[in-house]
Amino acid sequence: MPDVVRSCDIIRVLIICLLTIKTRSVSSTGAPQPDKATFAYEDHKGAKRSRVSAIFVFGDSTVDPGNNNFLVTEVKSNFPPYGHSFMGGRPTGRFTDGRLVTDFIASYIGLKDYIPPYLDPTLSLEELKTGVSFASAASGYDPLTATLTNVLPISSQLEYFREYKAKMEKAVGKTETDNIIRNSAIVISAGTNDFILNYLTLPVRQETYSISEYQEFLISQLEQLLQALIEEGARKFGVVGLPPLGCLPFVITLFSKDHHLFAAQECIDSLSLVAKTYNDMLRNRLNSKRYQLEGIKVAYADIYNPAYSIVQNPKKFGFQEVFEGCCGTGIIEYTQRKGRITSYLNP
Repeated sequence: MPDVVRSCDIIRVLIICLLTIKTRSVSSTGAPQPDKATFAYEDHKGAKRSRVSAIFVFGDSTVDPGNNNFLVTEVKSNFPPYGHSFMGGRPTGRFTDGRLVTDFIASYIGLKDYIPPYLDPTLSLEELKTGVSFASAASGYDPLTATLTNVLPISSQLEYFREYKAKMEKAVGKTETDNIIRNSAIVISAGTNDFILNYLTLPVRQETYSISEYQEFLISQLEQLLQALIEEGARKFGVVGLPPLGCLPFVITLFSKDHHLFAAQECIDSLSLVAKTYNDMLRNRLNSKRYQLEGIKVAYADIYNPAYSIVQNPKKFGFQEVFEGCCGTGIIEYTQRKGRITSYLNP
């Protein structure tokens, strides 16, 4: 239940505003349970097929289905307890117990059960045709963020997308490839790591940017990505905002004035305000005339307000615990494997 509730509102936003298709409505009580072996695609196989040809994903661990499995990095989640609600109860490299929001979207619109990682060498041509994720956990819009843990920066994710295009042109021809890209949906979800692992934790960016300047810097990096993808032929985009940063367990533990690990956990409003301000700036930028060109659709997906509502009133949404992740402790949110820290907060 929590996995579905957490994803519900953002799915509605992306489907209604981005994909512009008819699908069955999904509520917190009516959506397929994440612990079922049968996924939503199978449950909704009678629903109208989507006009979206594929879904391509860029960002961080919120949308990384396992690309980090194929990188030399400590930031991985391809071991239990991750994945215990996924198909067959197996860990896949997703930083969650079940599916990602992008998996839900793909299954709800009848595209496929889940979005695979592009770096998986076993992907078939048919899987490639309907979309992949280039996202990498612990990455961000700031190029420095990805270098901290040796994961894929946004620039590398973009290059892999271009590689994907070249590979598809060779396999199915330029015309079909162009059609796939033109009729696809692009989902972009990043930014959390830029603040909590980079700006708020390390002094490097603070010496160069004020907080407002850094927010502007991140948005400019995002706009560069959007422009590059438009030039590659993409036309539909969903950009996810930031969650309330001050409510993340990692942030509460590191930045709370009460450093007692077992003290009652409360959100740090000043840090959540950083995310809220950023989201307002982002929404205004995406609503500008620059992205109102004919044939271009850019939708902003709000994750802040649904997440904050859940934290403030968990029982209303069917939650018993809101300060502890599915696969962590509620303190730093990491899981150890063979005595080494290999994952952390699910940003």
